[in-house]
Amino acid sequence: MDLAHGLSGLLVGLLVGMTGVGGGALMAPILILVLGVSPTTAVGTDLWFAAITKMVGGAIHHSLGEPDWTVVRRLALGSIPASIVTSLLLSQIDTGQIRHGLIIAALGVILLLTAGATFAWGRVQSMVLAFDAPVVAAYRRRQPVLTVAAGAVLGIMVTLTSIGAGALGAVMLMALYPMRMTAQRLVGTDIVHAVPLTVVAGLGHLIMGNVDWGLLGSLLVGSVPGIVLGSLLATRLSAGILRPILALVLAATGLKMIFS
Repeated sequence: MDLAHGLSGLLVGLLVGMTGVGGGALMAPILILVLGVSPTTAVGTDLWFAAITKMVGGAIHHSLGEPDWTVVRRLALGSIPASIVTSLLLSQIDTGQIRHGLIIAALGVILLLTAGATFAWGRVQSMVLAFDAPVVAAYRRRQPVLTVAAGAVLGIMVTLTSIGAGALGAVMLMALYPMRMTAQRLVGTDIVHAVPLTVVAGLGHLIMGNVDWGLLGSLLVGSVPGIVLGSLLATRLSAGILRPILALVLAATGLKMIFS
């Protein structure tokens, strides 16, 4: 096992365990900027890293009965077809340099959006709850269509960059279902939806030859104890302090990806 890869998995695992959302967005940038992995391989490998880790979390949330399966189905109705179409389009870009440049630019943009979503954590729900009754009624009628559209956006972002299903997905769910989503249901729904999405997107990258299984194994060896340790530390550290710091790191990384 490559020590640097294992330590990278440990670092990301710690962040995911401590913050709950957003830490995973650092994996692909670390692989590209620190470890020198090609953008396509970084994204493809990170997708399978996310799929495997979220399968474990999704199974736990399913056993506890937390996910909102109606919302999961609506999201998947948009995200799965969008992921397949994005993979097909990406596979048709023959020039490696153009493909790498597209992925790096998309990574930078999504990292900035994720930073904003991390900052907005908890504020979006309050804003939506302040809507007047007629607006709320019209909003609820449009929820199914808006949820499918949100899923399609996530499908494109995750397939291109391997990130977006965490912080961005959670903020979308808070905005779409402010009354329906408790904290536990929000996390469970977000994680369970991310499983099929990351698997489908990961299969697309696997077919394109963008997955490094040795690298993936090293990352998982580090991330498992990292998530456990981070979860234990989370009880002693304030998420209100950790999330803004993480958001600043994500924003700085996104800017570096765009202007590098």
